[in-house]
Amino acid sequence: MNFESRWATAPSEAKKMDTQALRKHFHIGGLFQPDQINIVLSHYDRFITAGIMPVKQTLKLEAPENLKAPYFLERRELGLINVGGKGTVTADGTTYEIGYKEALYLGKGIQDVAFASASADAPAKFYMNSTPAHHSYPSAHITREKADIVELGAPETANHRVINKMIVNSVIPTCQLQIGMTELKSGSVWNTMPAHTHDRRMEVYFYFEVPENQAVCHFMGEPQETRHIWMQNEEAVISPNWSIHSGAGTSNYTFIWGMAGENLDYGDMDHCKITELR
Repeated sequence: MNFESRWATAPSEAKKMDTQALRKHFHIGGLFQPDQINIVLSHYDRFITAGIMPVKQTLKLEAPENLKAPYFLERRELGLINVGGKGTVTADGTTYEIGYKEALYLGKGIQDVAFASASADAPAKFYMNSTPAHHSYPSAHITREKADIVELGAPETANHRVINKMIVNSVIPTCQLQIGMTELKSGSVWNTMPAHTHDRRMEVYFYFEVPENQAVCHFMGEPQETRHIWMQNEEAVISPNWSIHSGAGTSNYTFIWGMAGENLDYGDMDHCKITELR
């Protein structure tokens, strides 16, 4: 297990950062390594982003020393989406078979969590988000058929996309964690445009299905003080509550959004006019 902790950053600090500093504070790369669990804790809402890739071993989720907890989910909940081959997650003796683009929610209080792949030749890649929790909700396996699906945008504005709400309160109960997956249609490249902020929650984006030799330009920052970070396949980016979170790719792609904060209202957004972005 590898663990990294990152402090929260004020917008006045972020506006002075160069490319290297922006990537150091907000960009998350190298999440998936064979037989490793890689964890990044952000002090924005103590949000954890992790990549778990079992190949030849079964990987057990331990509590990093920094959490000062006897087990990972003592005071946390987690959600994950598998972006690799078929795999299993075993939680306190119950085994869930998780296929590609399927999600799993595990609630507070589960002590033993282990990850395995069905085949070492096509290992599972469990992309995981976790947040503090103060109530225990039932675990749930969410397939595409169980998701709350919304189609938005249009080819004319290059943002025709399908939003799969998977771990949200319209599908299952959670304390504060929300996770979904947005798939852009062929010919569309813009996500979350018009852009928005939401003061009562932060967000992390994970970009995948980015074709080889292509990339996504992720836009962040205050609406009148934007910055950008170039993203490769299977990389994540932290978005503070004061920041927009939008992107445009050199091809269509898919991304997972995870949110945490005091509000579970999906529509709680402060929209920014496209013509007023700077």
